[in-house]
Order: sequence, then C-alpha cells, then structure tokens
Amino acid sequence: MIAEAGLAALWIAAALAALQFVLAAIGVARGDPEVMRAVRPVAVVQGVVVVAALAMLMWLFVNSDMSVLLVAENSHSAKPLIYKIAGTWGNHEGSMLLWVTILGLAGGAVAILEHRLQVSTLVATLGAQALIALGFYAFLLFSSNPFTRLTPAPADGNGLNPLLQDPGLAFHPPTLYIGYVGISVAFSFAVGAMVTRDVGPAFARAMRPWVLGAWIFLTLGITAGSYWAYYELGWGGWWFWDPVENASLMPWLAATALLHSVTVLATRDGLRAWTIMLAVVAFSMSMIGTFLVRSGILTSVHAFAVDPERGSFILALLAIYIGGALALFALRVGTIRSGNTFELVSREGALVANNLLLSVILGIVLIGTLYPIVAAGAFGLQLSIGPPFFNKAAGPVALALVAVMAAGPLVRWRRDDAGAVVSRMIVPIAIAALALVALVVFAANAGILPILGLGLAAGLAVASVAPLWKRNLRRTPLFTYGMVLAHLGIAVSLAGMASETAFTQQTLVAATIGEPQRVGPYTVTLQGITPVLGPNWSALQARLKVQRDGGAPFTLSPQSRFFSNPVTVTSESAIATVADGQLYTVLGQPDEAGRWQLRLWWKPFVTLIWAGGAMIALGGALSLLGRVSRDRKTALREVWA
Repeated sequence: MIAEAGLAALWIAAALAALQFVLAAIGVARGDPEVMRAVRPVAVVQGVVVVAALAMLMWLFVNSDMSVLLVAENSHSAKPLIYKIAGTWGNHEGSMLLWVTILGLAGGAVAILEHRLQVSTLVATLGAQALIALGFYAFLLFSSNPFTRLTPAPADGNGLNPLLQDPGLAFHPPTLYIGYVGISVAFSFAVGAMVTRDVGPAFARAMRPWVLGAWIFLTLGITAGSYWAYYELGWGGWWFWDPVENASLMPWLAATALLHSVTVLATRDGLRAWTIMLAVVAFSMSMIGTFLVRSGILTSVHAFAVDPERGSFILALLAIYIGGALALFALRVGTIRSGNTFELVSREGALVANNLLLSVILGIVLIGTLYPIVAAGAFGLQLSIGPPFFNKAAGPVALALVAVMAAGPLVRWRRDDAGAVVSRMIVPIAIAALALVALVVFAANAGILPILGLGLAAGLAVASVAPLWKRNLRRTPLFTYGMVLAHLGIAVSLAGMASETAFTQQTLVAATIGEPQRVGPYTVTLQGITPVLGPNWSALQARLKVQRDGGAPFTLSPQSRFFSNPVTVTSESAIATVADGQLYTVLGQPDEAGRWQLRLWWKPFVTLIWAGGAMIALGGALSLLGRVSRDRKTALREVWA
C-alpha cells in the first residue's frame, strides 16, 4: 500500500501544481486579490504532499520492498543503510522525484517567506514555478513512474551501481539538485517580473538570496563531485571535461554571471535586461544539464535513463520552458528600462566584462559538449572533444577572467579613473610579476598556462583581501567578508589546478613483492596482497610500505573490489595527504608472471583545488547571511518608520 499511497500523493501534488498555475494566471490577469491570495497556501500544501511522496519511496528502499520495480532494479537487502537511502535517488525515476520535491519545497518557501514584492509579481512568480513543476510531474506520472509494481516480486534486487556506493555520492546529487532548483526559482522570479513589468531593485533583492543559495550549492556539488571522481574512479584526475561534468559546470558559470548582475540591479539599479536574460540562460543550462544526464543520450555512471521516449519528453520540456521564456523576454525587453548608467571604467563596467568572459567560457563548454552529440545524431559522425580542446579554448579566457576579477573590487561604482585603478593594483601586479619571474626561472618546463595560472593566482590572492585594507574590520559588512573569501578561494583553487597540472609525477609499473618504486619524493614498496571481505563486497588489498626521503615509513592499502550485485570490479585508491600534496596509489590486476600493476602519482598542492572550492562556498554563505540580515533590518526599519 505504501507504493500506491506514494503514487496517489504524486497525483495530488500534480493536481495542486495545476491549480496553483491556474489560480495565479487568473488572479494576475484579472487583478483579483481574492484569487491571488489563494495561491500561497496551495503552493505550501503542494510542497508538503510531494515531500510525502518522496518519503514513501525512501521507505520502500529502506525496507527493501522488491515488489516495486525501482527498488528491485536499484537496491539489495544486503546493502548498508546509507546506500539504501541513496538508492532512492541513485536512479532515473528517483532522481527526478527528488528534483520535483526540492522544486515543490522551494515554491512553498517562497510563498511563506517572500513579502517584499508586489502581490501580483509574487503570484506570477509562484505561477511560473508551478508550471515548471507541472511539466516534471507529467514526466514522472506518464513516462517515469517511480512506484511501478513488479509481479512476481524477485527474492532480492540487483543492487545500486557500486561506483555510487560511496558517502560522497549519497549527498552529491541532492546538493546539485538544490542548486538547480535555486536557479529555477530565480528564473520564476524573472518570469514573474516580466509578466507584471516589475523589473527593478525590489525584484532583484527578492531574487538575489535564491541565486546566491543556488550558487553555493552548485559550488559544493561540483567540488564534492570532483573529489569523488578523483578518489573513487582510480584515474588520478580531478576534472576530465566529461559531458556530465560539463552539465553541472554550465549552470554554475551562468549562475556566477547572474549573481554579479543581480547584485548590481539590487544595489545600483543597473543591468536590468542583463539580469533577466542571465536568469533565463542559467535556467536553460540547468535544463540542458538535466536533459544530458537524464535522457540516456550519454553513457555515464550518472546517466540513468536509456529510453528514447524519456529523452524526447525532457527535450520537449526544455523547448517549452526555454522557448517560452525567450519569447516572453523578446516581447517584454522593450518595456524594461535601462536603469542607472555608468562609465566604462567603473565597478559596473568590470562586472559587465566579468559576465562577458563568463559567457564566452559558457559558450565554449556548451559547444564542446553538444557538438559531438549533434554530429552523431545528425550526420552519424563519431567525434570526441576532450581536455585538449577545452584547456586551449577556455584556459586563456579563464585567465583573463581572473585578471578582471582581481581588479573589479578595487574599482569604484559608477565612475573611476583608470590611473587610480592601476595605482590601487600596484601591489597585486607586483606580486603576480614576481611569481611569474620566479616560475620562469625555476620551473620553466611547467608549461605556459600553468605558469600564468600560478602567477595570476598569487596576484588575485593579494587583490582579494585588498578591499579590507584601511577599513574598520569590526564595522565591515559580513557580505564583504564573503566576497573576499570567495575570491580568495578562487585564487587558492587556481593555484591547486596549476600546480597539479605543472608538477604531477606519475609511475606505472608491474611490481613484484619487495621491489621498491620511486615517485616524487616517495619510495613505495609492495609488501603483500591480502583478501578482504566487506559488507557487500570482497577485495584484494595491497600493503604498500611508503617512505619519504628517509623519513618514518607508513602503510597504504589500495584495493581491487569485487561486487556480486551487480557484478562489478572497482579500484579503491589509497591516498596519503600531506601539507604539500598527495601521494595517490591504485592497485591493478596481476600479470602472468605474478607481478601486480601499480599506479602511483605524486600531486603537489592538489588539495588546494577542493580547499578553494570549500572557501568559495563558505564565502557565498557569509554573503548570503550578510545580505539576508541587512534586508531584514531594512524591512523592520520600514515597518516601524
């Protein structure tokens, strides 16, 4: 009965979304306050009901109800509890239900929390949110029902993909989905503002927390996903420009541009059309990412759907939402006032340059991701666009973006003098120049892009903290600290990326017991292979004696794991993390002579990549807290005035 109750809850939530949209449309069209007043409670109830549907699906997974097709295909009674729970969204149908659940919760939160907008604009926003949800409800109910029964029920299930049986992947999809849905809310605000012709600072202030929250979660999701792929897949890399990776990167790039644009609109009443357009583009990128990952058009550990009908359904939703939003933008753009003007040399000008460069990088990633798919579908050509293309095409633009980012916070709003800006940049420029000279002298073989990356990272690190110079730190707003920390995090991540690219050392050998191997400053000796039994896997585990430059030895134990449900062999890396980098070890298969394949990497300062990502997200969180606190204080002053 739980499955039937879950399906009923899904139908009720869909009906509520339809009602919410109809009430919003009628209320805004007629200007009827009674009808508009009914939209808020419907949005809240819809969120509650769809949460109940997800909770019931999770209950089925936790209790290993194999009479439900989704559970039988993606779970097993012997799995640890955390992976039974993760199995709820570690598949196509469950992941889409999670998507629409977060969407419903977000709509309910907007209905409860937002009181600053005109009523008609808020109702139009909730109507747009309901329309988005309605499409995904239809997709679940007519194409991807998560509660389908299986008769007869099997004795046990197939089990979750072993590559997804990792704590990081248990939380990675929800984190990204919160980011995607945050972008959808920003998109709904933009649609609502266009419908009511209410594009201005008030709308931007209402939208900004959602954009910032989405950006924070996208940053966390991408950072966690990168580290998961790094340690779990055993390939030793942190980014491969895989289409699934790009599917999460593209919304982040668009959201980053939108975040800067909406800040200008909220605080300086500028970039109105830019903000609306970027909201549409950001949501378009999240929809394209959903299509790529959930349509079956890609072969990936993340790409769960293999039915062309599902891909066509998502493609139709993408065309309706994006096409409709672009059409509305074309109809309304003439009514959007330009807002306050500014000079080319100004912080607004720097932010426009920032957005243009982000848009160029987004275009490069989008073309590089979609072109092989279009070529294969339209012309039957099998093409592969990999890291060399993306690195060469996007790398120089990204470095130019870093330079603009360093200067931006040091430029005054509205108007500034170019000479004064250069004088404020003297220290960061000098630090970057010294770093470049040192790298050219001592690491000339590192490569041009890594050297430039390290030099610019040094300059950006100094420029990032420059807004705090000569300020009363106790009176400095929290969102200023957030900006400083986020920009500093980008400098840290860039330094890690450049260092890993420039200085990584690799040793691939067929090792015998007792034979020492050398990689970077480490000597690694294979001492033996031992069988190990896990909760739902067995493994061969290597015992590696590791010593650094004559220091105290320690042991690393990489594994080759075997899963029986489903039958899969995975490589579990063993990593030693020290202050200046990581020693990364992977055990391969034996050869006929009894030797064992070992893959060893020394990666200097690679951990800066993910430390920087965490700093970026934390900076965003500080900015969000600071903005929300200031907006609340402003609202209270207006109430008591």
